[in-house]
Amino acid sequence: MKKAMVLGCGLVGATMARDLSTDPDLDVTVADVRPENLRKLQGTARIKTVQEDLADPRRVAALIEPCDVVLGALPSRFGFATLKAVIESVKPFCDISFMDQDPLELDDLARKKGVTAVIDCGVSPGLSNMIIGFVYSKLDQTDSARIYVGGVPKLRHWPFQYKAPFAPADVIEEYTRPARLVENGAIVVKPALSEQELLDFPRVGTLEAFNTDGLRTLLTTVAIRDMSEKTLRYPGHCELMKVFRETGFFSRDLIDVSGVTVCPLDVTARLLFPKWTYQADEEEVTVLRVIVEGRRGGESLRYTYDLYDEYDRPSGTSSMARTTAFPAAIVARMLASGRLHEPGVLPPERLAQRPGVFEMVVEALRSRGVTLKSQIERIDRPSGTGLAISDGAAE
Repeated sequence: MKKAMVLGCGLVGATMARDLSTDPDLDVTVADVRPENLRKLQGTARIKTVQEDLADPRRVAALIEPCDVVLGALPSRFGFATLKAVIESVKPFCDISFMDQDPLELDDLARKKGVTAVIDCGVSPGLSNMIIGFVYSKLDQTDSARIYVGGVPKLRHWPFQYKAPFAPADVIEEYTRPARLVENGAIVVKPALSEQELLDFPRVGTLEAFNTDGLRTLLTTVAIRDMSEKTLRYPGHCELMKVFRETGFFSRDLIDVSGVTVCPLDVTARLLFPKWTYQADEEEVTVLRVIVEGRRGGESLRYTYDLYDEYDRPSGTSSMARTTAFPAAIVARMLASGRLHEPGVLPPERLAQRPGVFEMVVEALRSRGVTLKSQIERIDRPSGTGLAISDGAAE
């Protein structure tokens, strides 16, 4: 029986562990520094729990020594050091950390060690990258790729129009980190929260989209002339976050308040997240739309992929946890079985260019109740002549 280790037992890590535990060929352990997180899984059949400080790469290396596959679900600030520790320990790895550093910097190390490390393997980055990589492999020329993604409460609440399933610093990071896009074949940098636009989505209504730094490895792994990633929220949230940011509430620069030195970001996170935290059984939804345009065989085509997922009441699992954890758990099984064994740091867009891999991920998601709908349109012909493709992977 193969041994799987999940690093981190937040909402996503716990969901990864539960999913893996349904596999009779895997012995699953989940580790976290916080006992209150581990208590959520104690008593769950076929899952072991370990309390450990995962901020220390040396302790991570010792913890994973007996394992056959490792999954990462840690906050972004630990992502790069953890990736390096797992590679140096020569363990197959699948990670969802939204790390600030470029994980491809460790590609040479992974190749030297003979390790396969799949990074950014959540919903976006992750599934969105897979879609782009899959379509990219089908087209003769890919002209543009646009990603729209977000998680929102099913019921809106004043004043924030938002609640968050992830670590406070990681959510706020989306509002402060400059966004890298590709325009006319060149990487350009724009402020986060910029270039707002409104889009309508079935079952959700109107959402606002704004630039965020989610393209990541796509900036260098595919030759696409125009690319962008935008985060989705209910209208009004973006403008409020701009006010917070410009006032300094998201700053990490220490300030003096009546003789006490404080970090504004820490204070903001402490104040916001009680109000941004989902209550037990509170419903939320995840929305993903990826639009890729290009040419094949002399025709101009538009591929559109849509995902809509809701809180799963029977299991008590949030849609964002499901859509983030499931792709990583599915790919981790491929690593454990040896289906994926190419050494190196492997972004999802490259993974999806392997024959049959994207289709396998889409079908495995469908079996878990997460459905990806797709459509192809011929865009160099009169309106109404598009070719619709059934749910699942296009082609």
